[in-house]
Amino acid sequence: MLSLEEVESRVDVWGEVFHLWGKDEHGHEILWNLTIGGTQLQFIPKVMIMTWLTMILVMLFAVIATRNLDMRRPRGAQNILEMMFEGIRNLVNQNMDIQKGASIIGVVVTFFIFILFSNLLGLVPTLSSPTANPNTTFALSLTTFALMYYFGIKYKGAGYFKHFFQPYVFFLPINLIEEFSKPVTLAFRLFGNIYGGEVMLAVLLGLFGVWVHFLGGFIASVVWLAFSIFVGCIQAFIFTMLSIVYISIATSEH
Repeated sequence: MLSLEEVESRVDVWGEVFHLWGKDEHGHEILWNLTIGGTQLQFIPKVMIMTWLTMILVMLFAVIATRNLDMRRPRGAQNILEMMFEGIRNLVNQNMDIQKGASIIGVVVTFFIFILFSNLLGLVPTLSSPTANPNTTFALSLTTFALMYYFGIKYKGAGYFKHFFQPYVFFLPINLIEEFSKPVTLAFRLFGNIYGGEVMLAVLLGLFGVWVHFLGGFIASVVWLAFSIFVGCIQAFIFTMLSIVYISIATSEH
């Protein structure tokens, strides 16, 4: 068994191998700086590139799945896409009025596919999951938050804001805390699970000494890889499901 120092050094080595192109010669994450007027913006190129790669993969999957549609005998990618669509549509219809739910199905299906591809992308050596960065998960959660208000105001008008004062007016601070905690918990739940999975995979690679170089810590890595795939799918489902629930609550009449 390796000592703690040896494990940490091997994790650092494998981290450099897997994410070399995202770090400078000192091991610090590369940042792009952009100044607009008096405002300086910073971008993480690795996250941006991985996000664009994910979007390209999602578009390719959609094109392949819908290129030769067969309504009688769906197969291959079309079958997978239909299963995703039907499953999420059933969830929407179970939680919302069918007419109201029809307007969000396209959004939540896209959420699920994008997050699923993002989660699984980090399991490929040298690549990383966009959802392993809190900027991505917060962007997704804020999109859900914006949709809550958009559909809430669309279907209930100014009456949507009455729930902040229920059951009593002095509950306003508690209701506000609950409201603004939704995007925070959505973002950190997804980020924590995906980032933790990538760190754990690197730790496992560091635990197996010389066998890592021959077999890559084969057994433990494969087991954790399978578990990471499961977690990636579950987290995509949970984020999508909670988005549906939050929008459903915002549009419900009671």
